Amino acid sequence: MGIKKYKPTTNGRRNMTGSDFAEITSTTPEKTLLEPNRRKAGRNNAGKIMVRHRGGGHKRNYRVIDFKRNKDGIVGIIKTIEYDPNRTANIALVQYVDGVKTYIIAPKGIQVGQQIISGDTTDIKVGNTLMLDNIPAGTVIHNIEMKPGKGGQLIRSAGTSAQVLGKEGKYVMIRLNSSEVRLILGTCRATIGSVGNEQHELINIGKAGRSRWLGKRPTVRGSVMNPNDHPHGGGEGKAPIGHVGPMTPWGKPALGYKTRNKKSQSSKFITRRRKTK
Repeated sequence: MGIKKYKPTTNGRRNMTGSDFAEITSTTPEKTLLEPNRRKAGRNNAGKIMVRHRGGGHKRNYRVIDFKRNKDGIVGIIKTIEYDPNRTANIALVQYVDGVKTYIIAPKGIQVGQQIISGDTTDIKVGNTLMLDNIPAGTVIHNIEMKPGKGGQLIRSAGTSAQVLGKEGKYVMIRLNSSEVRLILGTCRATIGSVGNEQHELINIGKAGRSRWLGKRPTVRGSVMNPNDHPHGGGEGKAPIGHVGPMTPWGKPALGYKTRNKKSQSSKFITRRRKTK
């Protein structure tokens, strides 16, 4: 996937870039794998905003992705590589020999017509899925389960990958894309290869309107608000934050404040924290 530049016909176009969609082989999604995607604009069931700066955006249907990859021993053939408006990675339409069609996250280097398969005795090839216990050390993987049978939860966005470092009893040591090293049960599954569309992070949005198409609303700085709206607000002219330090709109420290629960069951499986400044 390459990056295309636009002619500077307007100020918004001057630095705008986008994907050339060279890998995309079909622009028509599989209708049986589409679901309505109700837009919640960051609100909960009571209508209150839980996530700020969301709303609007282009209408889109949800593509049902097979994160579990549990059709063991059944060969699937890659039919198309498609764009998915709901995620940064591209998706691939797989048709199994028994007639079932599913979408998967398209790994880097996957080709139309290529065969993939899942199971405990499958080969270590891009697109195949098997248990972590059966994946040799040094292998690059993605779409990693955290609980057996739940489906892949880690390493699903464009250009990301993880690496198997070794085994410790019933656990397998994985180095994630953030450089965090984590222990995951060996009975969890993962897919071989890294996620494709790695140049997605190089795209320059170029103008504010393009962010609105994506459903992102403007973010207002706290320093220009009133003091009853934000801890940074108030004062005459441009006032400094103060000796207390940066705060969230709800009065919590914004930098260096640990929010992870000390009793979290997930913490004990982290052997090395992700990189810090």
